[in-house]
Amino acid sequence: MKQAITLAIGGLLVAGGLNAQSKLPVYQNPAQPLEERVEDALSRMTLHEKIGVIHAQSKFSSPGVARLGIPEVWCTDGPHGIRPDVLWDEWEQAGCTNDSCTAFPALSALASTWNIELAHQYGVSIGEEARYRNKSVLLGPGCNILRNPLNGRSFEYLGEDPYLSGQMVTQYILGVQEQGVAACVKHYALNNNEVNRYTSNAICDERTLREIYLPAFEAAVKEGKAMSIMGGYNLFRGQHACHNDYLMNKILKGEWGFDGTVISDWGGTQSTVEAIHNSLDMEFGTWTDGLTMNKTNAYDNYFMAKPYEELILAGKESTEQLDDKVRRVLRMIFRTSMNPNRPWGSMGSEAHIALARQVGAESIVLLQNKAVRGKGQKKAAPLLPLNLASTKRILVVGENAIKMMTVGGGSSSLKARHEVLPLDGLKTRLAGTGVEVAYARGYVGDVGGEYNGVSTGQSLKDDRSPAELIAEAVREAKLADLVIFIGGLNKADHQDAEGTDRQQYGLPYGQDDVIEALVAANPRLVVVNISGNPVQMPWLKKVPCVLQDWYLGSEAGNSLADVLTGDVNPSGRLAMTYYADLTQSPLYGDESRYPGLKRSDKNEWDITYSEGLYVGYRHIDRQKLTPAFPFGHGLSYTTFKLADAKVVTENGLPVVTCTLTNTGKIAGAQVVQLYVNDVEASVDRPVKELKAFAKVMLQPGESREVKLSLNERALSFFDVESMQWKAEPGKFLFHVGFSSADIKATLPWTL
Repeated sequence: MKQAITLAIGGLLVAGGLNAQSKLPVYQNPAQPLEERVEDALSRMTLHEKIGVIHAQSKFSSPGVARLGIPEVWCTDGPHGIRPDVLWDEWEQAGCTNDSCTAFPALSALASTWNIELAHQYGVSIGEEARYRNKSVLLGPGCNILRNPLNGRSFEYLGEDPYLSGQMVTQYILGVQEQGVAACVKHYALNNNEVNRYTSNAICDERTLREIYLPAFEAAVKEGKAMSIMGGYNLFRGQHACHNDYLMNKILKGEWGFDGTVISDWGGTQSTVEAIHNSLDMEFGTWTDGLTMNKTNAYDNYFMAKPYEELILAGKESTEQLDDKVRRVLRMIFRTSMNPNRPWGSMGSEAHIALARQVGAESIVLLQNKAVRGKGQKKAAPLLPLNLASTKRILVVGENAIKMMTVGGGSSSLKARHEVLPLDGLKTRLAGTGVEVAYARGYVGDVGGEYNGVSTGQSLKDDRSPAELIAEAVREAKLADLVIFIGGLNKADHQDAEGTDRQQYGLPYGQDDVIEALVAANPRLVVVNISGNPVQMPWLKKVPCVLQDWYLGSEAGNSLADVLTGDVNPSGRLAMTYYADLTQSPLYGDESRYPGLKRSDKNEWDITYSEGLYVGYRHIDRQKLTPAFPFGHGLSYTTFKLADAKVVTENGLPVVTCTLTNTGKIAGAQVVQLYVNDVEASVDRPVKELKAFAKVMLQPGESREVKLSLNERALSFFDVESMQWKAEPGKFLFHVGFSSADIKATLPWTL
């Protein structure tokens, strides 16, 4: 006799056994086509139930339809780790003891790996943690372009280039959604500053919009199949981005055919009528985010709650738009929490910790590594990797060597299960080698670490004066064989933090003075900069070795130690231009570009994107400037040679091939980058635009053919007259190299 088995799936009871699925209502039967399930569920819902599913019931959830067994939607921050649970209607932590996560490296670090396979695995891992916590929607990744080097939130994004951002974000999304969790790509669109973020009105021409600020979002929708998109706080052309007719109706859901859910940023909804007609599907955070006074029964008073329902009951609005919104929410629910094939997920696993360490190490960029002669050495040699045989004492200087970075910075703040600090990671790695590791503070910056009830537990208070701290560091530096300064930015306000932009391009807390004093005392100095943004380095010509580190999460110290010691050969490449100073930024000296000009008639700031396409390396090339470090730059402990570059035509499109050889003595990875220049364009086009790349690992002496194919889009510009992408016949130049400034071959080709 056969026995029926009952399984709980997403709030449903599904009977297993002979013909069990055929007896289910259509919407409960996963064997039925998705759209038929959606229509069946929609037909069974009351008006009040439909209104219920499109707005929040708590800080991070919406109600679902309990009567029909359709589960709640639970969202979670953030892009590089699963945020701890908060109270139902408060930002403070719920005090759970089982919600500590793996902190993965921030997305500026992930972008710097230039490794799309790693981006996919990153998505898988963070998706597994979200799934284990039974979350429906992961509020990430972010793919806003780094237009402004002072943007406080750039550490959450994927750099300055739309093609690189698009490639990385696509793989992240695919990995997350394989776990039955919807990725929510943010912040759509032109959300490029934190100052005045609720009242900034982006004024951007069509070509710039299409070629710079939308391609990563387009890739997320078309290639990543993102299940949800988050609107930005900002306005675009005078209308709020969360319910912007042009961005949402015409482009996202019209041109791109997005079938997922548009979710407001928390508190980003401003109008019931605009939300109804301009494609906002789910509203979160209104009246409960501290922006305005809290109301009684706040969730019922959301713009898309009772006010919407009353308009329908009064006959002033139809249910046409409402039904479309509900369809999209149901579609997302059926793809996530009501998907019977949804994996179980995992939290804090050894695999996740290992991946965090790998991504961290692979993201670190070796910016500079000049040869220096040490005590008793006849020949000068690069400081990295560390020569443990000739090193007896290393001095580590800097607050960031001992400061936890997983807490703070805004909504991406985490409660990590553990965090390995840089000083501890280095000490652990060097234990038993006979190398002594000493420490001196050097400077005092942000001495605390707390966000929404999560605390680092650290008190870094130090009452000594800057002069006393520098004097100690100099004294100790003179006794060391090598000095490693670990400084940079942190997650405090006006550094790398949501809600505020940086107030200076240079390093804070007098760190430049510390570095100058250290290199004068001991020329064998390694500077490790921890930040999510580029910084000014006025001491660059004096310091032989510079590493760009990032916010690397749980395994930060181990990742850094892996690279310093040579256990991992650095292969990170900059996803952003490091301007020599702020005057090289296209925004410098023009208030209309940033922070914007306040309108006299409204509390809004017009930010004009009059620099057009010329952001980052595009601007550097156009102005023929020499940055501190160019986009795509990164050194290795081995050397590479690119040869035999050529271009052939296949099916009318170009394919560039070359031979890459590891000419050094250790294994390593190089990123071959392909930039396109349309020489005979009828419109103004940048000198170089990244359109393909490949990261290649090679053993010593190994050679490999690298093949980079270009599609028609890679040759095209956005034609504003036809409103289409257009590739014009004529001559092109393909620049192949190791950065935007390190071009090894230039190949002509005619379309």
